[in-house]
Amino acid sequence: MKISKKDFESMKAKYDKEVKKGKPAKGAKGKDKDNQLNWVFFDRGTLESLLAKVDEDPKVGGIQFYITEYTEETANLVYPNQAAAYEGQLTIVMRAANLKDSQLLFVDEDGGGFEGGGVECPFKCEPDPTGN
Repeated sequence: MKISKKDFESMKAKYDKEVKKGKPAKGAKGKDKDNQLNWVFFDRGTLESLLAKVDEDPKVGGIQFYITEYTEETANLVYPNQAAAYEGQLTIVMRAANLKDSQLLFVDEDGGGFEGGGVECPFKCEPDPTGN
């Protein structure tokens, strides 16, 4: 699912303010959030669509992953029927990028191109991908 630059920035800011500082994430109604995240699954189509935008050299083209948190707004956007459960949940947002001479170069010049909204555990944890 496409994530706007504005939504990405708010998700990253929430993470930076809370979890990155060693504080608990805040969910709906400001309550501390626990059981943050076990894994995120992104389908091959999403990953391939990002990789199709980058340099074909496998040492240059890739995907940059960001750890973020759902804000109230982004939880409503991605999971409108379960927004309260997802608010404050950790997630991954990604975008296509090239790495040349130790410099990260983004493919979308307008700063967009963010993807998110994969299948996440919690809340969709069955079956356990580890076989446990």
